[in-house]
Amino acid sequence: MSMSSPSTQLATLRRMSIYEPFHQINMWGDTFQGDASPNTGSSTIVEVDVRLDNKPEYVSHDSMEPSRSDQEANKPSEKVQRRLAQNREAARKSRLRKKAYVQQLESSRLKLAQLEQELERTRHQGMFTGAASDGSQLGLSRIVNPGIAAFEIEYAHWIEEQNRQICELRNAMQAHITDIELRILVESGLNHYYNLFRMKGDAAKADVFYLISGVWRTSTERFFQWIGGFRPSELLNILLPQLEPLTDQQLQCVSNLQQSSQQAEEALSQGIDKLQQTLAQSIVSHQMSSGSYQSQMADAVEKLEALESFVNQADHLRQQTMQQMSRILTTRQAARALLALGEYFHRLRALSSLWAARPREPA
Repeated sequence: MSMSSPSTQLATLRRMSIYEPFHQINMWGDTFQGDASPNTGSSTIVEVDVRLDNKPEYVSHDSMEPSRSDQEANKPSEKVQRRLAQNREAARKSRLRKKAYVQQLESSRLKLAQLEQELERTRHQGMFTGAASDGSQLGLSRIVNPGIAAFEIEYAHWIEEQNRQICELRNAMQAHITDIELRILVESGLNHYYNLFRMKGDAAKADVFYLISGVWRTSTERFFQWIGGFRPSELLNILLPQLEPLTDQQLQCVSNLQQSSQQAEEALSQGIDKLQQTLAQSIVSHQMSSGSYQSQMADAVEKLEALESFVNQADHLRQQTMQQMSRILTTRQAARALLALGEYFHRLRALSSLWAARPREPA
């Protein structure tokens, strides 16, 4: 059996000390799932670099040192060193962003707890008793519902964070950063929208009519609303001109995605219409009946609970459409799509402000 050279033995020890103790470090591998651009080589560099930074000194100082020629042969090039430094900086920024987001959530939780205490204290003081009309009662239910109050606080923070992310993404595109750093920003932007869908699911449990009516959004956004949000197929029409040129394969994939989204939207819309018809028939059929109608109303309430499922399915469709688009597009195309999406919603909100502040002729 031939003996391995000292340099080969040391290389084996290095591989063992790098990979075995740190097999749990997999954050970067997850970051690149769904990326349509061929960046697999970059992800490998990142993984090795992170593990090298945390390498414990398992190799004894008494072990045999490699020759100078082996050191020079194994010395990484300046380009590799620069890429490793960029990867370390990107990882550091990612950790800082996650830390800031966790701190923001904690701050929102504390504000919500304070608001709930104030609402509870106000109810005990009896300031909301004796409402004069059904309209005031509806307004009261919106005020004292802690789930809705929590959603409005979270949504206000969500808008602020979205504006910050869009500004950061725009600056990054102008600075021509690496695809690795850009992919981190794209994944962060997508997760931000997924977090909104989670927030809406919680709000639907608290008051599905509040959510589906869109009163939490601006007036212009409500004009384009579909089951508590945007239509995925229409959004694809808005984004496509911003993504050109696309390859023939990308165009085909986007076309298939748009067709499947339209079919799912039509099925959900038909389900909502059927629910409305069923409720109307149930109410009218018992309108003239004598005696108590509490059982009929209980049946109607049970049917209305299906609205929550429609909202959740609509948001699931939106999330699936965004995920599929991120897989079809390259990293830079996905970044441009997020920029276009954020700018679109920003302009809708700006249009609502202009509409509300428009000069009116005296009566």
